[in-house]
Amino acid sequence: MDQGVQAPGRAAISARTLRKDRWWLQPALTFSALLAFIIYATWRAFMNNYYYSEPYISPFYSPCIAANCVPGAHSVSIFGEWWKLSPALLILIFPLGFRMTCYYYRKAYFRSFWLSPPACAVAEPHQKYTGERRFPLILNNAHRWFFYAGLVLNVILTYDAVLAFRNQSGAWGHMSFGTLVLSFNAVMLWLYSLSCHSCRHAVGGRINNFSKHPARYKAWTFVSRLNAYHMRLAWISLIGVAFADYYVYLVAAGHLNYWKFF
Repeated sequence: MDQGVQAPGRAAISARTLRKDRWWLQPALTFSALLAFIIYATWRAFMNNYYYSEPYISPFYSPCIAANCVPGAHSVSIFGEWWKLSPALLILIFPLGFRMTCYYYRKAYFRSFWLSPPACAVAEPHQKYTGERRFPLILNNAHRWFFYAGLVLNVILTYDAVLAFRNQSGAWGHMSFGTLVLSFNAVMLWLYSLSCHSCRHAVGGRINNFSKHPARYKAWTFVSRLNAYHMRLAWISLIGVAFADYYVYLVAAGHLNYWKFF
């Protein structure tokens, strides 16, 4: 089907829209924020350093499943010695895939990067629309599987947050700013995942009678309420995971001392 300004059935006007407000501001801000995160995450992933400072580990590098991890970085050498690149490249595939196929993020980057469409009542510049039937957009159909992989990573990052309550000698009872940062990151990632549309379907889908499944109905009701805040949680968790990585980087690189409470 033809799209864009010259699409059949559209009013014969030369302007893309008659809107007088700053409709371009939201896609521009979204474009800037997502691009900034992509640049930062790429820089940190290829840095391959300053991601562990006991008891903190960056969420970009956890779990460290390559043999070339720094000593003590909760490493599980699944990939052995042959992997020479940054261990983060093995991990970021899954959270990146989860967010790239997320229903909200698809709307966000379709509008901000591809202008498809850039805003409501604003015609897109593309002449035709092929849907999500071809590569790479057909990969969006794998969203549910990325969701399950994301849950596994959430468990691991929660475990990392718990380990952050130990001091450098291994004794429990440690509390610092880094402990709060990793804990906040884990909580927000859980809320973002649980508010996901796929989570709502996994919890309450394929049920014809909720009265016969009261536990699943309560769970579905809970995630449905979270789903109303999915966009907000998506942005907070994105900023939170970047900040958690940056804080660990500052501490590991010696740019920042431990802000220890007790």
